[in-house]
Amino acid sequence: MRAPYRAIPLVATSLVVALLSSSPAGAFGGMGNGVRGGSDAGGELSASASHSRIKITQTSGPTGGKQGAVAPTDVNWKPPPCWYEPVFTPEQLKNFSENDGSGDAGLRDGWYGSELWTDHFRDEKDATTIFTKPATVKGYKNYNLGEKGYFWRGVAPDVTGIDDTSLCSRLMFWQDAGEIPDVPNAPTPETLADYAYDKIKVPETEVELKPAAQSTVNLPTWVWLDKGTFKDVKVRAELPGTGLWAETTAKPVALHLDPGTEDAEVFPASGDCRIDDDGSIGTPYTKGDADKTPPCGIRYLRATDGTPYRLSASVTWQITWEGSDGSGGDLPDGTFETTQDMNVQEIQSINR
Repeated sequence: MRAPYRAIPLVATSLVVALLSSSPAGAFGGMGNGVRGGSDAGGELSASASHSRIKITQTSGPTGGKQGAVAPTDVNWKPPPCWYEPVFTPEQLKNFSENDGSGDAGLRDGWYGSELWTDHFRDEKDATTIFTKPATVKGYKNYNLGEKGYFWRGVAPDVTGIDDTSLCSRLMFWQDAGEIPDVPNAPTPETLADYAYDKIKVPETEVELKPAAQSTVNLPTWVWLDKGTFKDVKVRAELPGTGLWAETTAKPVALHLDPGTEDAEVFPASGDCRIDDDGSIGTPYTKGDADKTPPCGIRYLRATDGTPYRLSASVTWQITWEGSDGSGGDLPDGTFETTQDMNVQEIQSINR
């Protein structure tokens, strides 16, 4: 059995990979566009380097109604572009190599034809690659059958978006069971938390209004949501075969109102209405409140002319994570915006 890989600097000078004494291999993520190949019975394993095995499960929060992904408030923040994952057991690699043999042997190395796979992973033939040092990668004997572990490979949601061609480009390699490879870009709980960021689905925001759908010039429109409307959303990301997991939690903390026109005032003046611990926002309108200033609301100063204003309600979600190794921390706040039509009339009447 070959020993596990250790951290090795990666370089890239061209896009050519070949097996010694065998036919040429393709390059640059040949299976990245969803071409068939190499899934186990459960559909977890794939020969495509663009398909991650990370499992996402929502463990708390609303599951019904319209939902969407949050957008990070930090425009410079991005999740990791790639990482390594366990792809095949010895038995799965044997079945794939001898019955299919078209897939990604590395993040940027597409191998077409069973001979390439059997030469390297069954018959111990070395492979030559420009993406790693040393450039010659020793072959394996009979797929390491009888050994406990996985063959690992780089994975990236968008291979073409990675500027540094050396990232995660190591040719598929062996790692004993229960161990994480000692290589750059090996997965961590934080990797899983970052990956889960845009998998968090939060509810759309349609606020309660008084008056509903139609307001009156110079009179306040009260905005509120009843308690329990917003709840924490928690997702768990797990990478099978590694023992790694992370739980990422999105907590609603503020509602921002944009009236859709400069001819309006918002309350409070910042437009940010606090979300209380019970998930409520603002105070419901009651009879006799028409002349009062709402804790969360809008006063329109000009009527609509047949085209309604687009009232925007954007919820800020505070996002944190904790991992299987006791690590944890903060991720950038996320926002999710919903718009609704607002008609404003000139009649100077008071809501009752």
